[in-house]
Amino acid sequence: MIHIDLIIVGGGPIGIACGLEAKKKGLDYCIIEKGPITNSLYNYPLNMQFFSSSEKLEIDNIPFISNEAKPKRNEALEYYRRIVTSNDLNINLFEKVNTVLKKQDTFYIKTDKEQYTCSYVIIATGFYDLPNTMDVPGEDLPKVSHYYKDPHFFAKQKLAVIGASNSAVDAALECYRKGAEVTMLVR
Repeated sequence: MIHIDLIIVGGGPIGIACGLEAKKKGLDYCIIEKGPITNSLYNYPLNMQFFSSSEKLEIDNIPFISNEAKPKRNEALEYYRRIVTSNDLNINLFEKVNTVLKKQDTFYIKTDKEQYTCSYVIIATGFYDLPNTMDVPGEDLPKVSHYYKDPHFFAKQKLAVIGASNSAVDAALECYRKGAEVTMLVR
């Protein structure tokens, strides 16, 4: 079992910001991320553009330069990857945290690769990896996806997009423009 003073669960923008602060303070820390750096952003749709401007996505006063006022997914991946590598942050990639338990003043963390103890834990897991399920029959069929990546896959197909958020509308329009027969379903 490995002891680390601080474990940060999640290597997205918030986890990276916490790692930067921990490093500045000289803390013994480790960021544990279940996928690549900023796994959630990596799984965003390929052509996604943020609704926020680049300066609102900046961390630690590190400038986020983008081609447009609102950056795209690939620019965000580059920005956060450069922060991690240029600051040599202690991050374990492709290691999934399975349990976090606290007994007295110690946390016990079990991942799919290792077991840790620590004095402090920061949970910075974000929300994108948690789909909004509807618990309806057929939702678990192979043709149903809770994530959208690329409109090309849906060309010449019938497609139902559930919801009416900004992302749902963007996905529906992209797929329609690539030749999908799109129906939007809204409560």
